[in-house]
Amino acid sequence: MKKEETLRQLAIAIYTVNRHAKTATNNRELYTLKNKAIQQLLQSGDAKKIGLHFVDNPQLSQQSSTVLVKCSDFLFHTLPEKGDFTSLPHLGTQDQTFRNPQERMNLKTAKELLIDFVGEQQAPAKPRKKAFIPKRPRPKVSNTQSFRSSYLDGK
Repeated sequence: MKKEETLRQLAIAIYTVNRHAKTATNNRELYTLKNKAIQQLLQSGDAKKIGLHFVDNPQLSQQSSTVLVKCSDFLFHTLPEKGDFTSLPHLGTQDQTFRNPQERMNLKTAKELLIDFVGEQQAPAKPRKKAFIPKRPRPKVSNTQSFRSSYLDGK
């Protein structure tokens, strides 16, 4: 496979993982995988930092910034490093009209592709255990009480 095609497949995998991470309940693993792949692409020179963007909804501060990274035809945001504030231009607010190309890839395929690229061993999935619910003790049935019936007694 050509390098451009491999790079595009990696960008689609990052796009897929990022899209799923935004809606996942436990998204830490997906975002970690995305960030490791982007860092490795930056180190190899296959991705490039474009500039800084303001975050639309900052959490604790009044303003914070993210780094805009270009990989193939895709743009991604990552957390900035200390030197990024001096070396990269600040682009202001995000352009809401630009969207990444709509590509489809299975999440499992995307994760496998990125794990192979990053060179990390995936932890085996732990089988889920059912929550232990103690059984309530049943009331003892005793046969010491005699059953009285007016039919049997003839009354």
